[in-house]
Amino acid sequence: MAEEGSGSDAATASSYGDFNLRHLHLELRVEFDRRRLTGRAVLQLGCLRPGQRLLRLDTHPSLGVEAVRARYGSGTPAHTLEHRTLPFTTYGSVLELTLPGPCDPAEPLEVTIEYTTGDGPGVVWLNPEQTAGKVKPYLFTQGQAVLNRSFFPCFDTPAVKSTYSASIKVPEGFTAVMSATDWEHNAKENVFLFTMRHPIPAYLIALAVGDIVSAEVGPRSRVWTEPCLLDAAKEEFNGVIEEFLTVGEKLFGQYVWGRYDLLFMPPSFPFGGMENPCITFVTPCLLAGDRSLADVIIHEISHSWFGNLVTNANWGDFWLNEGFTMYAQRRISTEVYGTEYTCLEAATGRALLRKHMDNTGEDHPLNKLKVRIEHGIDPDETYNETPYEKGYCFVSYLAHLVGDQNKFDAFLRAYVDKFKFKSIVAEDTLNFYLDYFPELKKQNVEKRPGFEFDCWLNTPGWPPYLPDLSSGDTLMKPAESLASLWFAAELNIDAIKAVDLCSWKTYQIVHFLDKLLEKSPLPPGNTEKLAEMYPNISKSKNAELRFRWVQIIVRNNYEDAFDELRDFLQSQGKQKYTVPLYRAMWTETEGTRKLAQEIFATTGNQLHQNVQNFVKKIFVPNKDS
Repeated sequence: MAEEGSGSDAATASSYGDFNLRHLHLELRVEFDRRRLTGRAVLQLGCLRPGQRLLRLDTHPSLGVEAVRARYGSGTPAHTLEHRTLPFTTYGSVLELTLPGPCDPAEPLEVTIEYTTGDGPGVVWLNPEQTAGKVKPYLFTQGQAVLNRSFFPCFDTPAVKSTYSASIKVPEGFTAVMSATDWEHNAKENVFLFTMRHPIPAYLIALAVGDIVSAEVGPRSRVWTEPCLLDAAKEEFNGVIEEFLTVGEKLFGQYVWGRYDLLFMPPSFPFGGMENPCITFVTPCLLAGDRSLADVIIHEISHSWFGNLVTNANWGDFWLNEGFTMYAQRRISTEVYGTEYTCLEAATGRALLRKHMDNTGEDHPLNKLKVRIEHGIDPDETYNETPYEKGYCFVSYLAHLVGDQNKFDAFLRAYVDKFKFKSIVAEDTLNFYLDYFPELKKQNVEKRPGFEFDCWLNTPGWPPYLPDLSSGDTLMKPAESLASLWFAAELNIDAIKAVDLCSWKTYQIVHFLDKLLEKSPLPPGNTEKLAEMYPNISKSKNAELRFRWVQIIVRNNYEDAFDELRDFLQSQGKQKYTVPLYRAMWTETEGTRKLAQEIFATTGNQLHQNVQNFVKKIFVPNKDS
């Protein structure tokens, strides 16, 4: 079903406006030896425009269609359909089907597509060396933004939501998991059966198959991992998730998805997390050993309301997913950790937005909230900090206009209830806001000079309103003062020792390290002293701290700690960490350039293919420069 003001979506070639997708069923067999999925997709459709003879679905060159059948109504014979695959963009193709006769809105239509898919952008096959266990291969899918068209033929647009079911046959010794509300396992055939009872867009249908085991960590949560990571995952998140869910429900309404599980992906997983309903796919970098990164999943949990339940109808309105989720994340964080810590984390996000806009120029067209994605442009190419942090600022401005946190929280609950299971555009959101607060509508707040809603949406640049983060100063100022002590050629060791970092939370230490990075290289000898003074940082299992520490190693050409840099790059493959580190090594000294090549030569095959390609581009000089 396409909902509300879905408008048009240039990233889909499908005829989603002509048909109502009622249900999708996948029946697939996983073949690791041939690196392929084989089986069928069955689409239960309703016709929205009488007389239609053509059905167009999104697909990909990596997906081969073998046969297509269709039938109207129940119990009628199926007809073999003519079909052809046509080019669309660099990221997909269009499957065009000729129906057996003009469609009738009164008659249900069932279309069955027999197909095989292999190494597509949304279907990722990992060799054993790319996993934590190093023994068995692994498969996972990644749908966002427009990648699931290489997983199954579909209406690959967030404007369309449907329920789905799946039957996944896997080899002996492997387990399948999916983003579904109900799961069953036929042990005799090793077939896993899944059902998602709530309508979701195609990009949230996710599958993972590997040597996967699980453990309960809460009344409605479990962790899934490779066997060698299970104890660490259970220790890290036992009893943690439920508190975040409970606070989220208090603020935004019922958690409708049943279970909230975490699947800890192999180390080569290039993302921080993907908010697939019922089971978030996350990086194993969250397993810090001391729960210091457990709060990272608050963002993914917040998507349970904003993004998964209420969804942007096209990727040009991505801020509806991410801006509201950032606001929800920080509301939950405030309730759990307090205002000071939340403001510190938000200040870190604002700094990322500032860095992004400094790099691109504030007037770059991607620095507005409502982005126009032209035909042929991959929505992933528009990804940046703006929908997250500028989106957060706009939602914060809407709360500021209300002037009462409890009233705005009530609005968010009403907003979720109004648009749950629907896909909407910015105008739907803002019209509902003004109708919900008629006193603000009478004041024409949407037209206040300098803060016009249209300006927020359609004018690139720095947010015209910034929420007050000064409460975080009580945590930021000590971090900045400590960093300034390390800038001195003659260190004041007594003053440095007087500051107890053991009581600091992650983002306070991150702020301290970011300030050191800004001023690096430090005076001679200070980096070595830094490592001696803070082994809890230099030897930390916290990936956010390690990431910044190894950057300090590079910026200061601290050769005695190059092994720590090598260990960090070997231990994980997250794109956010890996690519900037290689870029830093490549631009620093001849010694770090050589080290980058040595590390990549021995560990590159452990990385996701996209990350490998990014690193290779760093090593090859730009011919245009």
